[in-house]
Amino acid sequence: MSSTRCGISAKQLEREIGVSYPTAHRMFKQIRSLLSDEDGPLSGDVEIDETGVGGKPRAGQIKSRSDARKWADQKTTVFGMVERGGRVRARVVPDRGASTLREVHSHVLPESIIFSDEWRTYRNLGKTYKAHKRIRHRAKIYVRGNVHTNTIEGFFGLLKNGIRGVYHAVSSDYLQEYCNEYAWRYNHRKDERPMFWSILDLVKKVPVAE
Repeated sequence: MSSTRCGISAKQLEREIGVSYPTAHRMFKQIRSLLSDEDGPLSGDVEIDETGVGGKPRAGQIKSRSDARKWADQKTTVFGMVERGGRVRARVVPDRGASTLREVHSHVLPESIIFSDEWRTYRNLGKTYKAHKRIRHRAKIYVRGNVHTNTIEGFFGLLKNGIRGVYHAVSSDYLQEYCNEYAWRYNHRKDERPMFWSILDLVKKVPVAE
């Protein structure tokens, strides 16, 4: 798990070490439960955005805009926050409304500068934070000076490519654990110490039942 770039599936672990699939799945679940890695709120220049995680429609399933909206609504929403040059948080949320604002207020310090797109939920963030700068994606504008959300969108790309390439499909019940894994990998991307030893330190901190 620590020596691969995008992770390893439970099915692959089953084949490599000769355990059953439920055992391999439970091993990964236990490890991912340690990887929340929330060591304090984010600060500085912080980009925020949300994305839908789920399968793509097959040919012929989308025949109108209403079909496209219905398919998008079936996806699980992941809300992301990232410090430019620093840490990331990725949280599974029930919707793109007030729940995303609660995540911002819970994970980002008020003295931060927020960068986002023009989604209406973010409209009043400037009242809470030092500044709020928005990029108009609907107008096909993606970068204006230092105003963009490319960093968090890059993380979403890593998350989705990993799920699609390694795990193929992830239940919404377990998606937060996979978000934790990829956020932990991202946050430790610059570590000189091998990832294996960092994960092992987390395991050592777990209290052992008497």
